[in-house]
Amino acid sequence: MNALTIVLALFAACANAAASVLMRRAATETPDGGGGGDRRTGGTAGETPDRRGEDGGPTPRAAEGGRGPDAAGTPHAVKVRRRRFWLAGAAMLAVSAVLQAAALAVGSLSLVQPLLATELLFTLAMGSIVFRRRPARITWLSFLALAAGLAVFLGAASPSAGRATAEGARWIPVGVALVCLVLLLIGVARLVRGPPRAAVLGLASAMLFAATAALLKEVTGLYPQGLATLLSDWTPYATAITGLAAFGLLQCAFRAGTLVASQPALTLGDALTSMALGWALFGEHIALGVRMVPEAIGIGLLAAGTVGLSRSPAVSGKWDAEPAVGAASDPGRAQAEHP
Repeated sequence: MNALTIVLALFAACANAAASVLMRRAATETPDGGGGGDRRTGGTAGETPDRRGEDGGPTPRAAEGGRGPDAAGTPHAVKVRRRRFWLAGAAMLAVSAVLQAAALAVGSLSLVQPLLATELLFTLAMGSIVFRRRPARITWLSFLALAAGLAVFLGAASPSAGRATAEGARWIPVGVALVCLVLLLIGVARLVRGPPRAAVLGLASAMLFAATAALLKEVTGLYPQGLATLLSDWTPYATAITGLAAFGLLQCAFRAGTLVASQPALTLGDALTSMALGWALFGEHIALGVRMVPEAIGIGLLAAGTVGLSRSPAVSGKWDAEPAVGAASDPGRAQAEHP
């Protein structure tokens, strides 16, 4: 496996994780600067303590029309914070796209996209900092099992490079099949709520991101033929449209449930779909024969990690739904709530 491809893909995964956490943070921003009530005062989101002077009247700052400490809780301030987090996340997605394109230019789709599953570990680490929560031990172990399974599987499978561009006739049946599957998943998502909906929408988004990566690989393969050839081809425009559709579904997944619920389906779905697209479009192959034994072990670890994650309190809890505002004042309680 190309070392440069691995490095570029890992940096792309890190940037993608940062984008996911920042956009989820934007979706959960509330007037108190977080996503829920302030545990220091017992108030609900958007409420502030009744600050009064010694004579029972309002303090000077409270009498100044709400300026001062509570100004950060105004609707305008909340919108500003949301916009900042969202724009920062969008910028990181752009960085990730550039790094991903560079990796696809020197490596195979079947190698680059599965490596992006390491985004799970980066997301867990960054999310712990941004949301000031320590995930439960089972969550850590599940993510580690997913990462180990991916490493074992890729090491044994050794995906081949394949062709730089796909045969034109193959795009039509593959594209029709992908569109039908994505529409089916969107229909299923309308029937469920909470973490299951986030997971289904995450999987639909993953399939579109995998399709975007396949189209992006086609673009990088056409680029050496000249800019005029590239601009006259349909793939750059299809890449932009598919990427925007994937981005839109990603936002829906973030709003449907917690980051931990949507992220596994998003990253693992992307990896598996990309390997299928690499085989169907670019003639990429994985090793079989005796190597199927470690490949099966890798898949087993992936399955174990998925099962463990589904049982994690973080999936049905609020690990990334609100920052632990009062964690510093009551560490014992925070530890009990999030072991």
